[in-house]
Amino acid sequence: MATKGQIAKSKRIPKFSTRLVRRCWNCGRKRAFMRKFGLCRICFREMANDGKLPGVRKSSW
Repeated sequence: MATKGQIAKSKRIPKFSTRLVRRCWNCGRKRAFMRKFGLCRICFREMANDGKLPGVRKSSW
């Protein structure tokens, strides 16, 4: 879980575009971020298994 200071710092406009920090909107995690959903891998998996993400199904073959 990210601290309030870390979240506030990542919301600021960066001096350089490479310093942009994308965070999960659910938990604030910055690593393993999926741009398409705006979630980290952990939150993505939990929400997909609960059926909260439309159009996402667990694959099996």
